[in-house]
Amino acid sequence: MTVQHQNGSSAHLLVLVGPTAVGKTSLSLDLARQFNGEIISADSRLFYKGMDIGTAKPTPQERSAVPHHLIDICKPDETLTLGEYQRLAYQAVDTVSANGRLPILVGGTGQYVMAIVEGWGIPEIAPHPELRWQLERLGTEELARWLAYLDPLAAERIDPRNIRRVVRALEVILVSGVPITELQEKTPPPYKIKIIGLQRSRDDLYDRIDRRIDQMVAAGLVDEVTRLSKRGYGSHLPAMSGLGYRQILAYLHGEMSLPEAVDRIKFETHRFARQQTTWFREDDPRITWFPAATTDPLTIITHLQTWLTP
Repeated sequence: MTVQHQNGSSAHLLVLVGPTAVGKTSLSLDLARQFNGEIISADSRLFYKGMDIGTAKPTPQERSAVPHHLIDICKPDETLTLGEYQRLAYQAVDTVSANGRLPILVGGTGQYVMAIVEGWGIPEIAPHPELRWQLERLGTEELARWLAYLDPLAAERIDPRNIRRVVRALEVILVSGVPITELQEKTPPPYKIKIIGLQRSRDDLYDRIDRRIDQMVAAGLVDEVTRLSKRGYGSHLPAMSGLGYRQILAYLHGEMSLPEAVDRIKFETHRFARQQTTWFREDDPRITWFPAATTDPLTIITHLQTWLTP
């Protein structure tokens, strides 16, 4: 897939990454205000309308203070592919830049961030639900064996525990006859990219995650999931199988108590935060890391002024 850009090589793109609950939202608002910026979400959980509390979506006040893009763009039962997201994100970056403002890509979904930063070629193979269903029935070990046979390079690159990515790789080669690795050639976008990363100690991050989840419950997470469930959005949907929603649905179905569900959300979110580090590594030379607990936003602002100076 070839992506067309409007602005050529002069456009700047600021990227802010880090694990969930590290403090990206607050900093992104500070940076947007300082540099006349607009925020483009790279958090796949924020796409869905009506899923606000459990995704820690920016508040209406925050979104009115600074323009945000790619939030509330589909219903929980709709699918937004990575390729569709990439096109929308590039369009947003180009539009924000054309208006003389700074696009700020913010999120912890590494796959989405890197698809933009690295210019992934994304196979335009439509989903085949029946094929996916048949593949998913094979189980983790059998899927890994088939992927190793049909696309060894993809098997090396994809964590076999990531069933969705394994199934997608198999789907592509079975439908198109071409390995997904051959269709994923990268074409770096024509932007001047600066990546800022926020990090915290594991204990600090886990404490922030736990407090955030307690706040979600207090803010009405159970009511939110109940409303979504009554509208027919169940755990069979990818959107509703995410952190927070899957566990609260289990509570609503009588499969666990509310305290058990909350503890499970915390445990799974801790694990998710650890998994995010596989995308945003401390030794990645493209990322300038700052300790979120001890860094004043002014320090990062000063650092960025040099990058933004012609």
